[in-house]
Amino acid sequence: MEHFIVSARKYRPQTFEEVVGQQAITNTLENAIKSNHLAQALLFTGPRGVGKTTCARILAKQINQNSTDNSDENDFAFNIFELDAASNNSVDDIRNLTEQVRIPPQTGKYKVYIIDEVHMLSASAFNAFLKTLEEPPAHAIFILATTEKHKIIPTILSRCQIFDFKRIGVLDTKKYLEKIAKQEGVIAEDDALHIIAQKADGAMRDALSIFDRVVSFSGNELTRKAVTENLNVLDYDEYFKATDLILENKIPEVLIHFNTILGKGFEGHHFITGLASHFRDLLVAKDKITIDLLEVGDNAKKKYLTQSKKTDLKFLLQAIELANNCDLKYKTSKNQRLLVELTLMQLASITFNSEKKNNKPYIIASLHFNTGIVSKPLFIPKTAPSSTILKQEKKVDIPKKELVKPTLKNTARRPSALSLKSINHKKELEVIDVEYEEVEGLPTDEFSEQKVIQLWNQHRKKLEDLGKKSVASIMNASKPTKKENEIHFELPNNLMKDQLARAKGPLLKYLRESLNNFKIKIVIDVNEEVNKKYAYTPREKYEKLKEKNSTMELFKKTFDLDL
Repeated sequence: MEHFIVSARKYRPQTFEEVVGQQAITNTLENAIKSNHLAQALLFTGPRGVGKTTCARILAKQINQNSTDNSDENDFAFNIFELDAASNNSVDDIRNLTEQVRIPPQTGKYKVYIIDEVHMLSASAFNAFLKTLEEPPAHAIFILATTEKHKIIPTILSRCQIFDFKRIGVLDTKKYLEKIAKQEGVIAEDDALHIIAQKADGAMRDALSIFDRVVSFSGNELTRKAVTENLNVLDYDEYFKATDLILENKIPEVLIHFNTILGKGFEGHHFITGLASHFRDLLVAKDKITIDLLEVGDNAKKKYLTQSKKTDLKFLLQAIELANNCDLKYKTSKNQRLLVELTLMQLASITFNSEKKNNKPYIIASLHFNTGIVSKPLFIPKTAPSSTILKQEKKVDIPKKELVKPTLKNTARRPSALSLKSINHKKELEVIDVEYEEVEGLPTDEFSEQKVIQLWNQHRKKLEDLGKKSVASIMNASKPTKKENEIHFELPNNLMKDQLARAKGPLLKYLRESLNNFKIKIVIDVNEEVNKKYAYTPREKYEKLKEKNSTMELFKKTFDLDL
């Protein structure tokens, strides 16, 4: 069995041209070697896995390229020395180093000392190294490498030429992985390599390690599904689906979708931070100028462009703010799942068209998700207790096909925000105006006006007992009159008419069943002259009192009263 070499070692760059993502630094070092302007103390700093040690080895090799033909990769045994400061961090180790520095190289022009993880040296070791670093022999070059520059004392930093290595871009990492995949004979999807590059977070060594792991898992075919499963990464399709549900204001469905994601083993924090990043990517995709900031694969980019057309700028800004606030509150929340669910409900309510008066987060009322009002068919007898005897004056047999079918008004979309308009609309929905189709064969008994007034007052008292005093007071404004099968009721203004009209459904049903006449109709008339009988303002009340008592005006003048 052939010995396996990890890709990070197997494909370690051997020249500056092979180094990925550090073009400015490699060009500077090459020009310094060519022009003989290389400093004797260099400090390479930056995140892990970006090429600091690799560049140090390439530099050490190229410095003596003209004076030696040695191309062995085994740490350049002749004139290159590599020291791990993490395990050699004492004063004695630095003292041994300074003693070796005095000896000139046997071959080549320079002796190069690479001190990795230099920030691990103790304070005493740093002080012991100062003099040698400031005035090294002409044949000695020091290359220091560290991930934590802030831990190095300023006197060391001032003696070095500092090179800051940056994180390697996602696209650069993906291109390098494509090259490795071809050399290894692995068929890899573009999106799969892009996910690996994103997971590596700018570190090429991490990207190659992840690549080896996923290849071991899926074989020679690297798919997006295999990568997401192996790396425990939430597929971006889940975010696209969640955003579609949010844009459609489907709160129940988006909560079920979130529950499905939790069932796959992902944390709510992971989902909400990913959703915030997804909204950011949609925002970036909306403008041609910023589309280059979208670091995703080609297939994913098409999906982002498509979905970004469905969203507007206002929605995305509010969505990013809500998701970011949830992210900030997540760790301190005692009920983390509820926090995410509330955020998702608020997100799904952003684009809901209602009487919203401000930009504060709110949630669509559950009333909006009701499928409709189930109307009870007429003439369904109520089950009476055994102790109660129901007396029926007249029994009417009605065929099933002739049952009255009420048609419902006010089927418009229901508002949900807490505004005056929506509150009034809610009250309207409590009692829906029911119009009955006239069906042949239903009874039409004769009735008297006195009986109508009696039933009218009974229904009014029933409404008072139920707390609906506003409608009850309107019913008491005048007396109903009978004109054939029509019951006319006169009111002084349209406002009272509208309020009674909204509540006349149960009244009409009650009168028809009680009078056993299903052709009865309630007609509400408005008589402006009647309005004059009522005094609303202080002036009108004063005039009414004057009509009844002529001394009222003298009383007002005597005591100098104001209205």
